[in-house]
Amino acid sequence: MARPLRSFRVEAIILKHSEQGEADRLLTLYTRDRGKLKAVAKGVRKLKSRKAGHVEPYTRAVLLLATGSGWYVLQQAEAQDTYPGLRTDLTRLGQAAYAAELLDKFTYEEEEHAGLFRLLSATLGRLAAGDPPDLTIRYYEMRLLEQLGFRPELQKCVVSGADIQPEDQYFSASLGGALSPAEGRGRAGAVPIRLESLKIMRHLQRSSYKEAQRANPSEEVWREVEVIMQHYITYLLERGLNSPAFLRRLRQDAAAAPRR
Repeated sequence: MARPLRSFRVEAIILKHSEQGEADRLLTLYTRDRGKLKAVAKGVRKLKSRKAGHVEPYTRAVLLLATGSGWYVLQQAEAQDTYPGLRTDLTRLGQAAYAAELLDKFTYEEEEHAGLFRLLSATLGRLAAGDPPDLTIRYYEMRLLEQLGFRPELQKCVVSGADIQPEDQYFSASLGGALSPAEGRGRAGAVPIRLESLKIMRHLQRSSYKEAQRANPSEEVWREVEVIMQHYITYLLERGLNSPAFLRRLRQDAAAAPRR
């Protein structure tokens, strides 16, 4: 006689899903208390499924999961926040996808980290509420890297140890931070970074989100910070992500659209 499945409740954010069989979906979840988990939602693609609306990507929900021989099995789901502001804006939805993808790629299953759950939940809430996407996502990246132990060094040259001076600098992903012009010029893998961009990165690194909102850099500075952060993240992950390319296409399409 088969033993009954052991069930437990978790608060989780659905990072993504993929189709399984004819009617099921495999959910990738980030939970408050158990870290990243995978669970199969049986029958959720059927028209009459009551769970479908509660386990869409970028939804925070309370789930009843059961242990199985492989993946966990979803038994009940109750959405707590669907972040509706994301669903009406393609750019914000793309930023949410990026935030979820970044967390997924940096974490392993069954590693508890409540701070990352809170960070992702807060970030989705800020995007849904209409906060500036550049500020919201760059702040998220900086906090995520810090919590995972990859905080970039932005105050001192990572080679000489000397304080960074108020001038344009270099950044090395492999060395994990800023380089003075003397150490960075000509060094393999080092990329230039303007002083204004470095200041914004420092501001995001040392500030609360409320304090970070006081910054008002130009679009040009935001784009350079984005490039530097993507350069660093790609090095750490040893691979590129899918969602940044989608976001760049959205930006290009918006720039190319005729103005009314």
